[in-house]
Amino acid sequence: MSIAHGQRVLQAGESLASARAAMILLHGRGATAGDIMTIASEVQHPGFAYLAPQAANNAWYPHPFTAPIESNEPYLSSALDMLTGLLNRVLETVPAERVVLLGFSQGACLTLEFAARNARRYGAIVGLSGGLIGPDGTPRDYPGQFDLTPVFLGCSDVDPHIPKERVLGSAEVFKRMGATVSVRLYPGMPHTVSEDELTVVRMLLEAI
Repeated sequence: MSIAHGQRVLQAGESLASARAAMILLHGRGATAGDIMTIASEVQHPGFAYLAPQAANNAWYPHPFTAPIESNEPYLSSALDMLTGLLNRVLETVPAERVVLLGFSQGACLTLEFAARNARRYGAIVGLSGGLIGPDGTPRDYPGQFDLTPVFLGCSDVDPHIPKERVLGSAEVFKRMGATVSVRLYPGMPHTVSEDELTVVRMLLEAI
């Protein structure tokens, strides 16, 4: 466990000093860094460092991700700043094209919003049950390009928290910004991570 931008960060796998690649994992609302690290243990790959920051009070921001953005401030900006600091720490030893950003639920929303605001070539971006942040009609004129970064979005087609329209709309934004996007909507799946999604993540790690 280390500290980044005031957040505790759980670490597994290789140390950053010796890692050839890295994954940053963001947990959902009401969950913990330890919870999201179970995904790391499911997809563990040699040479990877896994880092999972812990949100204060187990939430990155207080209101639904479709609420007006200002209603989730200053928490949203603080979470994005934390991610910037953590990524910069990773980039001291691992190049961005070998860094995977992954989140589930609220953590997926934060992961996707951060990536869209900080577009570059990453190893991969994975949003499990998430979408870009803000109400319908939010302008999505993010600067930057992803240079064919693989992006995977997986979600239930009837998720109680994540409208499938937001998942599909987010995919279109990433495509427009030059990412290679794959979307899977799982019929009737509860708000969880499926074995099929884990298989996709394993393939993304192997490709790096």
